[in-house]
Amino acid sequence: MKILRLLPCLLPFAALAQPSNPQPTPDPAIQRLVSQVSAKMLEADVRKLVSYGTRHTLSDTQSKKRGIGAARQYVFDEFKKYSKAGGGRMTVEMDTFTLKADGKRVDKTTLMANVLATIPGTDPTDTRIYLMSGHIDSRVTDVMNRTADAPGANDDASGVAAVMEVARVLAGQKFPCTIKLVAVQGEEQGLLGATHLAERAKKEGWNLVAMLNNDIVGNSKGHDPEITDSLHLRVFSEGVPANETPEQARTRRQLSSENDAPSRQLARYAQNAARQYVSAGGYAVLLEYRPDRFLRGGDHTPFNQQGYAAVRFTETNENFNHQHQDLRTENGTVFGDLPEFMDYRYLRRTTQVNLATLASLALAPAAPLKVEVLTAQLTNRTELRWQAPQGGPAPAGYVVLVRETSAPQWQQRFPINGLTANLNLSKDNYIFGVVSVDAQGHESVAVLPVVGR
Repeated sequence: MKILRLLPCLLPFAALAQPSNPQPTPDPAIQRLVSQVSAKMLEADVRKLVSYGTRHTLSDTQSKKRGIGAARQYVFDEFKKYSKAGGGRMTVEMDTFTLKADGKRVDKTTLMANVLATIPGTDPTDTRIYLMSGHIDSRVTDVMNRTADAPGANDDASGVAAVMEVARVLAGQKFPCTIKLVAVQGEEQGLLGATHLAERAKKEGWNLVAMLNNDIVGNSKGHDPEITDSLHLRVFSEGVPANETPEQARTRRQLSSENDAPSRQLARYAQNAARQYVSAGGYAVLLEYRPDRFLRGGDHTPFNQQGYAAVRFTETNENFNHQHQDLRTENGTVFGDLPEFMDYRYLRRTTQVNLATLASLALAPAAPLKVEVLTAQLTNRTELRWQAPQGGPAPAGYVVLVRETSAPQWQQRFPINGLTANLNLSKDNYIFGVVSVDAQGHESVAVLPVVGR
């Protein structure tokens, strides 16, 4: 079986002292999809979204040339074109909902709409859903100013363009599970569209395994201080689940698993996908061990609050002269979120990371169930057991991941054919995770074991 040829053999205890971060062999099919991402298409979509003047959530919805309504229709129409070119499998909807005035950032009853594309899975037994998002609305300095030009090129036409480009590339592809791609409205007014969609997912019982939020992902030049970095992308993830129950908190404290929440495992997965498919020239995804930037939030937050694994991608160094600013020039400095201040090659790589992560997840089997570490016997070994996932492609095998308790990333990998593992490693000294893997080497997200008896 291919996975056994690719993965290293069981190593003795001392070998873990030197991290090796071994990688499975990249899938040529995913690599071909990644290579189809176009900086030219991304730039065209950003500039088209900017051309609508403002995309403020409370702006015009009737005009075909200006305002949030025209911008939403553009994304909808482009999704439809991609669907037709891909054979018509991808469905497109305006996910509409009405918000009443809240006395805060919504001062009138407003019809909202998220533009949602769905690539349905081919396996009726596979209920998994993977979601990628960007927010379509924009703003200037005054968050209630709905009439001034608010180009919102990087915040967040960049994220919406990334979503659109992934939809274009994947529209004709077939995966056993479902991929959803969405441009949400109302982020700047309080994460409104994302909150609606997260609540809808919960109400409708979506088996939403992972959510990738893209917000401010298209510029490589920071300001104050002046920093240029085109080789890194940040991914933020929560360590302690936002909806953690008291029982789960006790388990977390018992296992000291603050660094291993599902969202954190998803972030590690995305970092690994970037290593496999988007690492040319030293490019890398940086793990940020907090839910979002300091004291800030984004559209992944409502999904975390509903209990879903969700992360945020954002550029390494933000430029606040081009974020939430009125268009103006002061002392020779141009303020405003304009498309000429973006780096479209950088945005291409961001988009490739998302595509590689989604495709890798969607082609892999579902994660193993009921992963446990057995503690009935006091030994210096570690016994693990788990159950096969239900629905979707059956795993060809499993991999046990291991790292030292102080290590941020998985260090070693042990291929397993059955549903148990007995390792010559102490559970006192190491953290373990288990992934499902198919014959081509596609892996699920890691699952941390809980205590079994």
